[in-house]
Amino acid sequence: MWLFFQKLASPKYFYNFSGRLIPWFGWACLALFAVGLYYSLIEAPPDYQQKESVRIMYIHVPSAWMSMFVYMVMAITGGIGLIWRMKIAEVIAASSAPIGASFTFLALATGSLWGKPMWGTWWVWDARLTSELILLFLYLGVIALNSAIEDKRIASRASAVLALVGVVNIPIIHYSVLWWNTLHQPPSIKASGISIHYSMLIALLLMAVAFKLFYMMVVLMRARCEILDRERNTSWVQELVSARSAL
Repeated sequence: MWLFFQKLASPKYFYNFSGRLIPWFGWACLALFAVGLYYSLIEAPPDYQQKESVRIMYIHVPSAWMSMFVYMVMAITGGIGLIWRMKIAEVIAASSAPIGASFTFLALATGSLWGKPMWGTWWVWDARLTSELILLFLYLGVIALNSAIEDKRIASRASAVLALVGVVNIPIIHYSVLWWNTLHQPPSIKASGISIHYSMLIALLLMAVAFKLFYMMVVLMRARCEILDRERNTSWVQELVSARSAL
C-alpha cells in the first residue's frame, strides 16, 4: 500500500492512473444522477409545509455538503504540499478550488430560491448563509492567488496558507444553526437520529453520492490538465504530446 502511494505521488503515474479512473467515475455519476433525479422529482413526496418547493433540497443540500467537503480536501492537500512539497497534493488543491467555488455558489443560489417561498425573502444575514458566503470568498481568494502568482510552487504555498487559515470557517458553517438562533432549519441528519422520511432520505443520499462522484471525476480531469501544464518541459510529457500528434 505504501508503495502504491509513493508511485501515486509521481506526476506521470498519477496522470496515467487517473486517466483510467475518470470513465468509471463518469458513468457511475451519470447513473446515480439519473436514479437520484427520478427519486427526487417523482418518488419523493412533497413536504406537508413546503409542498413541491422542498425538491430544491435535493440540489441545495448536496451542494452545501460538497462546498465544505471540497474545501477540506483543498486545505488538507494544500497543507501536505506546503509541508512535504508534494506536487500532486499541490495540483489537487489548485484543481479543487474552482469546483468548490461552483458548489458553494450553487448552494447559495438554490438556498435563495428555497428561502423566498419559505422566509419571504431571497437573502437574510443568517449565520449559516453569511458563513457560507465567506466560504465562497475564501475559494475566490485561493483561485486569485493561484492565478496571480506566476511561479506555481510559490502560488501553491500562498494559497495553502490561506486555505488552512480558512478551515476555521467550516465548523462555524456546520454548527451555526445550533450555536445561534437563526432562520435556517437545523440539520435533519445528525448523530442523535434522522428526522427526515426515508423516501426523502434515499433521494437525498443518491444525489449526495452523485455530486461526490462528479467532483472526483472533474477534479481528476482538471488535475491531469494542471500536470501537463506544470510538467510540459519534462521528457514524458513531450513524448506523450508527440505520440498523440502522430495519431
